[in-house]
Amino acid sequence: MPEWLQIIIRSVVLIAFLIVLTRVVGRKIAARMTFFDIIFAMVLSVLAAAVTLNLIHAAYGFIALITWALAGIGISFLSMKSKMIHELLHGKEAVVIKHGKIMEDQLMKMRFTPEDLLQQLRSKQIFNVADVEFAVMESTGEINALLKSNQQPITPKHLGVETAPQTGAQTVIMDGNIMDEALSTMGLNRGWLRTELDKIGVSPENVFLAQVDAMGDLYVDLFDDAIQPPQPTARQLLLTTLEQAKADLKTFSLETDNQKAKQMYDQCVKELESIVYDVRPLLK
Repeated sequence: MPEWLQIIIRSVVLIAFLIVLTRVVGRKIAARMTFFDIIFAMVLSVLAAAVTLNLIHAAYGFIALITWALAGIGISFLSMKSKMIHELLHGKEAVVIKHGKIMEDQLMKMRFTPEDLLQQLRSKQIFNVADVEFAVMESTGEINALLKSNQQPITPKHLGVETAPQTGAQTVIMDGNIMDEALSTMGLNRGWLRTELDKIGVSPENVFLAQVDAMGDLYVDLFDDAIQPPQPTARQLLLTTLEQAKADLKTFSLETDNQKAKQMYDQCVKELESIVYDVRPLLK
């Protein structure tokens, strides 16, 4: 067998083996890694390359890979059970800003310069150190910061405004193909989807991506970027309908001479006003 073909076969086998290996070890190796995780990944990579190029015997290489994998699983298990081992392997977080004061001794201990600190803060959209109340350096080297209370962005909660609960949107069309499972998850079907698309004059085949949120609004992105489909209006339409119903009831109350009917209309207006007051923040 030609040597180039052997390299290809070994590469394919090792790729499949490493995929299984990393799934067994866990997903953390593919996330933001600590120094130990980086070393572990580098050793696996070097061993895999050595086996692929036949620098070491394939059997010995696989034994080494399995040994490192088992060692990694064992060490990860121990680090979950022991805080001391976890800190020894992955490091310990360090407070670098406390009560708005930079902790220079911690920066020196972490081998971090003021420029490094400022760069990390800028990556968090923080350009003024004076705005930071508290900042901690994680074991990955990333800095997370808490702004001072007077610098934090205002949220609807601060204003006492209720907002609609946000849940994940479901992708119902992808690359022109309707996703029936996603529609079923939302309690919808193809008939509803085609009706919504007909409202904006679009066929499923022309849709690159379509999503439905928890309120039933349909977002559509077309293959042709020159065409701009209408924005979702289900919430606004519902709010407009409620407001129109309230106005109609007020009109009926003013036009009728029947006192019982007038009282009934006025009562309906009050109830509808209460409903509109409760749902308005959810429909904005």
